[in-house]
Amino acid sequence: MKKEFKEALEDSPIIVAIKDDAGLQKCLKSESHVIFILYGDVCTIPDIVETVKSSGKIAMVHLDLITGLSSKEIAVDFIQKYTKADGIITTKPPLIKRARELGLYTILRLFVLDSMAYENIERQIKTARPDVIEVLPALMPKIVAKICKISPIPVIAGGLVSDKEDVMSLLQSGVISISSTNENIWFL
Repeated sequence: MKKEFKEALEDSPIIVAIKDDAGLQKCLKSESHVIFILYGDVCTIPDIVETVKSSGKIAMVHLDLITGLSSKEIAVDFIQKYTKADGIITTKPPLIKRARELGLYTILRLFVLDSMAYENIERQIKTARPDVIEVLPALMPKIVAKICKISPIPVIAGGLVSDKEDVMSLLQSGVISISSTNENIWFL
């Protein structure tokens, strides 16, 4: 993982995840150095990324959530060529591989819904080789702690985080950061 990205994550225990234009405007006031962009389409994503970047923050685009982009590697090429995004978030290992080839930061998002999903984490990390993994839902401190122990790369937790107690519990479990669309969490 590139040093700048790792330092930005370490300096941002709370990562702001935005899902609309109102969140975009509010995120600019947050202390988070990293912004997860979870909305947009092929026409608006360049401007959304530019707004985040112009505030001095790292822009990570959740590729799977951008309307009009396919789940093919060409979508990563589009993000790299037509936006100033620093990296991508995706659930798809081939897109992580392509983003790495293009020099983008990478976050593999993993939904840990059952024991089979948990058991596949190590294999997915080895296959995709992302810079970071993001585990959802976050509100499983024991499971998140186990994932942090087996993961050779930093872990972010996200989803359903609602208060300071959740944040502290997750940080104590070993995650590098917590991502959240909950504006009450952004300014803790």
